[in-house]
Amino acid sequence: MEENQKIPMRSQVKKEDTWAIEDMYATVEDWEKDFAAAKKVAEEAAEYAGRLGESAQALYDWSALTEKLDCMLSEIYGYASRVKDQDTADAAGQTLSARAMGLYVECSGLISFADPEILSIPEEKLEAFYAEKPELLKYRRSINEVRRCKDHILSPELEKILADAGEMAQAPGTVYSSLVNADLTFDPIKGSNEEELEVTGGSFIPLMQSPDRNVRKAAFESLYGGYGKVLNTAAGLLNAQVSQLKFFAKARKYPDALHASLDATNVPVEVYHNLIEAVHEDIGILHRYMRLRKKLMKTDELHMYDLYTSLVADADVKIPFEKAKEEVLDATAVLGKEYGEVLKHGFESRWIDVYENKGKRGGAYSAGQIVHPYVLLNYKGTLDSEFTLAHEMGHAMHSYLSTKNQEPVDREYVIFVAEVASTCNESLLMQHLLKKTQDKKTRAYLINYFLEQLRTTM
Repeated sequence: MEENQKIPMRSQVKKEDTWAIEDMYATVEDWEKDFAAAKKVAEEAAEYAGRLGESAQALYDWSALTEKLDCMLSEIYGYASRVKDQDTADAAGQTLSARAMGLYVECSGLISFADPEILSIPEEKLEAFYAEKPELLKYRRSINEVRRCKDHILSPELEKILADAGEMAQAPGTVYSSLVNADLTFDPIKGSNEEELEVTGGSFIPLMQSPDRNVRKAAFESLYGGYGKVLNTAAGLLNAQVSQLKFFAKARKYPDALHASLDATNVPVEVYHNLIEAVHEDIGILHRYMRLRKKLMKTDELHMYDLYTSLVADADVKIPFEKAKEEVLDATAVLGKEYGEVLKHGFESRWIDVYENKGKRGGAYSAGQIVHPYVLLNYKGTLDSEFTLAHEMGHAMHSYLSTKNQEPVDREYVIFVAEVASTCNESLLMQHLLKKTQDKKTRAYLINYFLEQLRTTM
């Protein structure tokens, strides 16, 4: 589907189509107050250096302080990130984000003594602490996670160095984000009716879904031609990121960055390799699908710009955001009354930043803030956009329910299970849409999209 609508500036976007960032902090001044308060909490926690094995009360007090600090840093960094992502070209947002990251690194440095000290507490003594002060059991899981990684935790002095290096380690990602979301632009292309179409991170996939192959090819060449102009910069950033991962893996005595990354969420490397092998064993099914696509499209060669357009002609429809919300609500009704009420509340309470604007971060995500989740979209009125809404609200509901039902120290979920809630919502939406229609062309269009979901998820 082609999009001929000009991308607006952030100031031109209707308030009801933006996320309620003021729910975190009404003003930047309020953010500044928390910024200063968080540093004081970190300094207070730092006073426990050398004392964590002293008594159950000392370990409990330190744990409670750092739990409070984590909550504060989550909102401070979350607010700054939302401001930056809604317009990455805005210097104010970049400044807030840089300051938030600096604060996070500083606080991490102040409490970097903790892991080595927790490791030094004998198991019998720790069990006695739990018996003496049952309230400490609230933090048992997080304490066990530290002790699980004992082979990769260094001396207090070295932990401080690694913590202080955190801001520098973020540089490749920060620079890349500014490059692709704010600085990099792509040449406009001609649509089917010779109208000028903008190519952006948000419009690229809708353009790649156009039934006009010339439009798809032009969009593909515009985007990748733009990246080609900064090829050396992009390669340098990738090399810097790889070097950063290798450095921290080696510093923490892991065989490589893969082991380091997976161990952060306690996933065995064998599981990772088994997943890849499982996909490879049945990859022939996807190869058959590609051959079918090539045959139905009647093309001698299948290119990247041929993979996203539907195989079913004239079944593509425009889906207004209001209709997408309604269908997602209906599709997820099987998850119960409470789920539906919260989802509806999220739709009505500006949890979502809906449409693309100049400088807005591309793609989509859900951020599980304590006040409520925030969802970034670049909604284009396509079926893909509707499924992205279902997907990201799956993440949002996961975060909301986890925050509501878990202690702050336990509310975060690991990335290895994060996609369960989101892909579940996508499957529910697909089943709902298929049940709604008996039209063969529409059903074929939906099933084709379902196949594409499988391919792109793989």
